[in-house]
Amino acid sequence: MQSLLVSTGTVALAEIGDKTQLLALLLAARYRKPAPIVLGILAATLLNHALAAWFGVAISQWLSPQVLRWVVVASFVMVAVWTLKPDQLDDDAGQLPARGAFIATCVAFFVAEIGDKTQVATVLLATKYEPLWQVIVGTTLGMLIANVPVVVLGSRFADRLPLRAARVVAALVFLALAGWVAWHDPGS
Repeated sequence: MQSLLVSTGTVALAEIGDKTQLLALLLAARYRKPAPIVLGILAATLLNHALAAWFGVAISQWLSPQVLRWVVVASFVMVAVWTLKPDQLDDDAGQLPARGAFIATCVAFFVAEIGDKTQVATVLLATKYEPLWQVIVGTTLGMLIANVPVVVLGSRFADRLPLRAARVVAALVFLALAGWVAWHDPGS
């Protein structure tokens, strides 16, 4: 259960103020249909994070445990710093497909997650935690925890989020993970 809980908490915190959370707000304002938007986020995140987690497992098999350990430490530190930078929705993200809410959300979320800090976090979590399904389910739950309230409650809720504080807490979580990996004996 540790894999599930760490993955859920890490991604939920990292997602606050992220561009995909802004995308969720944009989709909610445009389509005003929470159910298909939430289902689209779920489908896109499951697929994207499953691919990211499998990539993390592949990386852990390619690299020696010692090299992987320091790559993960450095990556967690970089994601911590990255988390402190507020995201802005790209100018072209406002150009949503004229399809239904579910398809538009699936496509937009899947593409927006490519290379995003929550996808990178999923790769990193998959290199360290097992079983893999708990990492995938956990990171997906984290995305839903952060995005469903935005979709359901709309801009009123997003305006009240303490984004700076959430980014600082998320950065501290990533730094704590980096410290844990750095000082944890991989043989134990």
